[in-house]
Amino acid sequence: MTATLIWILVVLLAIGLYLSWTAGRLDRLHARIDAARAALDAQLLRRASVAQELATSQVLDPAASIVLYEAAHAARQAEEEQREVAESELSQALRAVFADAQQLEGVRVAPGGEAAARELAEAVRRVPMARRFHNDAVGAARRLREHRKVRWFRLAGHAPFPLAFEMDDEAPAALLDRAA
Repeated sequence: MTATLIWILVVLLAIGLYLSWTAGRLDRLHARIDAARAALDAQLLRRASVAQELATSQVLDPAASIVLYEAAHAARQAEEEQREVAESELSQALRAVFADAQQLEGVRVAPGGEAAARELAEAVRRVPMARRFHNDAVGAARRLREHRKVRWFRLAGHAPFPLAFEMDDEAPAALLDRAA
């Protein structure tokens, strides 16, 4: 009888350790999501700030400046629920403004324009990478949270279900050529 009781305790201890390890892994994934989201927010803010700065620098034509400024301002001021849409609209505005390579050349030849064009190209290039890292972390956490053991034992605690950040992050071809 004591041998059976010892085996039952060993099995329960092993199950407890496994569940504890799984809960720790899930916690680390949520921390990784938070860090990736902070990095994504920083890159989105940097892109919007550089675009807004470029729009007010008077190196673009007035119509392009207005389009770019309004999209960048909307992206910086967007509430969390509207953020994906506002950032997508900024991407579309960047593609519209820099669809013509002559626009970028006009920025480049202006005083300080070379640095501004390079900074915008870097910001535009980093946003898709930051979004990809965030969405990869979200995908890993979602896959783990879908397991029965996580749901049955409520290993996720009260953490909200992670959501991917979906936006149009396609950069203008002229800026991508510039970043390369």
